[in-house]
Amino acid sequence: MCNFKQIKFMKFISHLAFIFILFSTCTLAKNNSDKFFDFSYDESNDKIFLYVDKIDYEFMYIGSLSSGVGSNDIQLDRGQLGSEKIVKFIKRGNKLLLIEPNQKYRASSKNNSEKKSVEQAFAKSVIFGFEILETDMGVYKIDLTPFLMYDRHGVSNRLKETNQGDYIIDLSKSAIEINNTKAFPENIEFEALLTFTGEAEGDWIRSVSPDPNFVSVIQHHSFIKLPDSKYKPRAFDPRSGAIHISFMDYSVPVDENINKKYVIRHRLEKKNPKSKISEAIEPIVYYLDPGTPEPIKSALLDGARWWNEAFESIGFKDAFQVKLLPDDADPMDCRYNVIQWVHRSTRGWSYGASIVDPRTGEIIKGHVSLGSLRIRQDFLIAQSLLKNPYKNQDISNEMLEMSLARIRQLSAHEIGHTLGFAHNFTSSTADRSSVMDYPHPLITLKNNEISLDNAYAKGIGEWDKVTVAYSYSEFLDGQNEKV
Repeated sequence: MCNFKQIKFMKFISHLAFIFILFSTCTLAKNNSDKFFDFSYDESNDKIFLYVDKIDYEFMYIGSLSSGVGSNDIQLDRGQLGSEKIVKFIKRGNKLLLIEPNQKYRASSKNNSEKKSVEQAFAKSVIFGFEILETDMGVYKIDLTPFLMYDRHGVSNRLKETNQGDYIIDLSKSAIEINNTKAFPENIEFEALLTFTGEAEGDWIRSVSPDPNFVSVIQHHSFIKLPDSKYKPRAFDPRSGAIHISFMDYSVPVDENINKKYVIRHRLEKKNPKSKISEAIEPIVYYLDPGTPEPIKSALLDGARWWNEAFESIGFKDAFQVKLLPDDADPMDCRYNVIQWVHRSTRGWSYGASIVDPRTGEIIKGHVSLGSLRIRQDFLIAQSLLKNPYKNQDISNEMLEMSLARIRQLSAHEIGHTLGFAHNFTSSTADRSSVMDYPHPLITLKNNEISLDNAYAKGIGEWDKVTVAYSYSEFLDGQNEKV
């Protein structure tokens, strides 16, 4: 049995516990320093609240599609990346504005006044405004939900442009996808299920949606910490075979070209720069969609790994690696370079896209989308080339092998784009020197019969080694990269 003093002491402890819990809750955003931004989820109202502790701090934003529409003609695919933007929060009154500075026109000068003169000369874009709900020691709480529920990817515009109908977001049929909303030290990923309602007018949308008046997709949003300043941009040369970014630099001398161009490439550095052969500090790793069936999965892995030979030719050991995506990994997470197996109702293009730092050309994430019907089309091509394909079951393996050979080449080709390389449409006439061509099957005759044994080249091409050498060779201090 407790006495009066014990009861008073227990009440005091209870009050202390309550104050501690209250203080912990109020300072949650400040204490979670392991997250790029902190957020909370109000399940009863289906709202995401973001705690912004970085004002006038630039980071990267990209809106993508985690799940698509499934029509090649509409071109809204699973895993489709949107355009990357460098953005920052600024505070004005009781608002936080998410602003996109203009990266197309700039000054690389160390003179801040010169930089400001260019900044003020061209328009910037405020892409969203947020009311500040609470303020706690420099941390601002905002409701991020309207931003996440906005059609950032332009789905309604795409449906209209392809004459499928006029669609708008129906918020009553849309919701936050909290399971794939996660925060990490250098990025934060959000997802929302968006339902677009309208009167279907096109056959393409009717063919892929169970109810074409209600089209639901999942939109993905990434907030990404910008890379550090240790990366050195590489000047673009039109002979290099590289893809480039460009901008106008008003601070260059009058005898230099005002239009600056940098190649796009991943960051790659040797552990031992003075060694002829060295492992990379951080190798370039690509992850294959585990939903890819065999034998296609093995073929894609084989073709992707061809690129390692090109990196070895410039002195990097095991610098390019390909693995299966872990089961718990999100393919849209910016920390993963991904080769994704994409289904559509009809055969369509495969493509390689990248998230690129628009300041420098550094690739943050490579994302390959491979159309799953492609191999079936290649099988039909092989079938049409061989004698009596329906009667002779023994040649089915020959047809499959040609199809897999094309898939290996396609895997290398699309990854090449995400490494920063453009097409090479002369390769087929130059001893198959590049996987960046669109190759036709090379048909030969053996004993007066069509043979598919050498239909597609195997391995990386000699030109591909040249492009890798230009973009990824590491130079010691004092060496001239232009020579």
